[in-house]
Amino acid sequence: MRHVIALDVGGTGMKAALVGADGALLHRARRPTGRERGPDAVVAGILDFAAELRGHGARQFGGPAAAAGVAVPGIVDEANGVAAYAANLGWRDVPLRALLADRLGAPVALGHDVRTGGLAEGRIGAGRGADRFLFVALGTGIAGAIGVDGRVEAGAHGFAGEIGHIVVRPGGIPCPCGQHGCLERFSSAAAVSEAWAAACGDPEADAADCAKAVMSGDPNAVRIWRTAVDALADGLVTALTLLDPRTLVIGGGLAEAGETLFTPLREAVRHRVTFQKLPEIVPAALGDSAGCLGAGLLAWDLLNTTDGMEVAT
Repeated sequence: MRHVIALDVGGTGMKAALVGADGALLHRARRPTGRERGPDAVVAGILDFAAELRGHGARQFGGPAAAAGVAVPGIVDEANGVAAYAANLGWRDVPLRALLADRLGAPVALGHDVRTGGLAEGRIGAGRGADRFLFVALGTGIAGAIGVDGRVEAGAHGFAGEIGHIVVRPGGIPCPCGQHGCLERFSSAAAVSEAWAAACGDPEADAADCAKAVMSGDPNAVRIWRTAVDALADGLVTALTLLDPRTLVIGGGLAEAGETLFTPLREAVRHRVTFQKLPEIVPAALGDSAGCLGAGLLAWDLLNTTDGMEVAT
């Protein structure tokens, strides 16, 4: 059975699957990333994991994977297949596509984790059917994926979709990127967790705890949540003014609060738009499987392109 390897590399764990031509998940696996062992060990772990998946596919389905798709965090040069930089993994300029292709003996597509997750949400998730969508992940940071006609735009230098670094509060909280007042310093799950932990005096408290306190009417939680929602609405309106998406898909840890987030957010965005067309604002549908599913789509896209070129010649 023809299949591909899909691999989503995160800061703490790797999710993988073997994916059939119809999108069916034929096999799933997880493994720790092992970043505490250093960047070289992380790369070795990725190669070993991919080789194990190749072996499993060969045994179970009559032959090895026809291609692989890999999603990684940080700055990714997708055109050249290079994982350029990832602070949480400690690597720089890793030719990951070439390393994997050599190990697997198959073509490999390399993608940015959020853009890859956005690709999956756009094609088979919450943005399905929308010709233009914006996927925004509210996690430790905030990143986005700009969807156009079934593909995701990486930009001229691979930086498209970095909505978390829109300045929404000029002169505000310093951001590691070097600016002050970036969106992710106010509206990421990490920012809300930090603010709520300080307000309630519990260093272990997180954004989910803040959301629960909002529902119970705690005034400090309501204030922190309102600050996050207002900043997020400002950033999203800037994005939709530039991009004019038909659907706005919100995922990541903060989106798990459900209507505690979406009800005030939809109202805040609606209140801010003037001439812009208000997009449909919906929660992501694929959860933490989005990156892996998107990696599978990258692999099949690569095969379809290669097959088409072979037919043409």
